Amino acid sequence: MKVLVTGGAGFIGSHIVDQLLTAGHQVVIIDNMSSGKETNLHPEASFYRIDMENPRIHDVFHKEKPDAVIHQAAQTVVQTSVREPMHDAHMNILGTINLLEAARIYGVKKFIYASSAAVYGDPQYVPIDEIHPVGPLSGYGISKYTPEQYLRVYEHMYGLRYSILRYANVYGIRQDPHGEGGVISIFIDKAIEKSPFTIFGDGEQTRDYIYVEDVAKANIAALQAGDSEVFNIGTGVHTTLNQLVEKLQEISGHTFKVNYENERLGDIKHSYFTIDKAKSALNWSPTINLDEGLLKTYRFYLDLYSTKIL
Repeated sequence: MKVLVTGGAGFIGSHIVDQLLTAGHQVVIIDNMSSGKETNLHPEASFYRIDMENPRIHDVFHKEKPDAVIHQAAQTVVQTSVREPMHDAHMNILGTINLLEAARIYGVKKFIYASSAAVYGDPQYVPIDEIHPVGPLSGYGISKYTPEQYLRVYEHMYGLRYSILRYANVYGIRQDPHGEGGVISIFIDKAIEKSPFTIFGDGEQTRDYIYVEDVAKANIAALQAGDSEVFNIGTGVHTTLNQLVEKLQEISGHTFKVNYENERLGDIKHSYFTIDKAKSALNWSPTINLDEGLLKTYRFYLDLYSTKIL
């Protein structure tokens, strides 16, 4: 199968590319390299440097004629969506529509879309299942949810099969602590530099942290299963920020100063998934627990720091 991966030079996308190639698929990467890295590009994949909103996307589809699209490229920073809502909407909504149009015209059979826990907003209950009400609290949450509706329309009107994967907090190697980095990459960066951690609130807020390789496996599984469905992709395990700090102290062998500051307006207190649906329909489940994933990630960045690459 030939699979086109948007954001294939980025954090999650590059892991998906690796697993696709290992499984024997042909891979085409589209990435504008705004956050992607040359070092993440797999030499066996075809690569096109282009924005999602660019009409020349159609030229790529015409030439490559992919069987499936795995759409990872996005504006991912909540604060950016607040400061620059037009930019956020252009990338996440109009960029996805441009891809859907190309997929429709050039006969793509399956479209896998990376959505987010942000679509749920402040949870009414936890763990969050896929029928939980949607209520985004930011432009980012809106711009990730809107393409879900377009996918349903494109299936209804044109028969384009899809799967929607709503990610929990993804972490792991290749995540940039200075770019789109989540709390784990930021904390590991601080741990290696032996700098103080900053926690907004009391540190008892909970999140569902999932290792990037498990997220990539969910995308590969969705190529053959899960049509017309939404899936939560997480671990089903909730961890507090204070517990996260304790784990990093154990791994690094250092005790870190933690600065507690006032809660930020709009921050969600508790968020974690139930993943029963993905386990059943995709025959997928996470295989790397938080302790193992943190250790792998810490060692990776420690090596980078020691060679002054990062």
